[in-house]
Amino acid sequence: MSKVCEVTGKRAMFGNNVSFSINKTRRRFDVNLSKKRFYIPEEDRWVTMKVSAKALKIINKKGISAVLKDAKLNGLVK
Repeated sequence: MSKVCEVTGKRAMFGNNVSFSINKTRRRFDVNLSKKRFYIPEEDRWVTMKVSAKALKIINKKGISAVLKDAKLNGLVK
């Protein structure tokens, strides 16, 4: 399973650790993902998704049905 948000498409970024002596080594900035179950009343079923903290705020604002519809249009959810 990859570390990608199923709603926003956010994925890990890469950058540098910079020490006091300005030595640079590569590092990862991982996404704040959590596995969450959502109930879709139109389809009368539960869906488990990996979503970021930002996606949870979007789902609370718009509703799960609208968010899934937008994600399908953008090709993030099958």
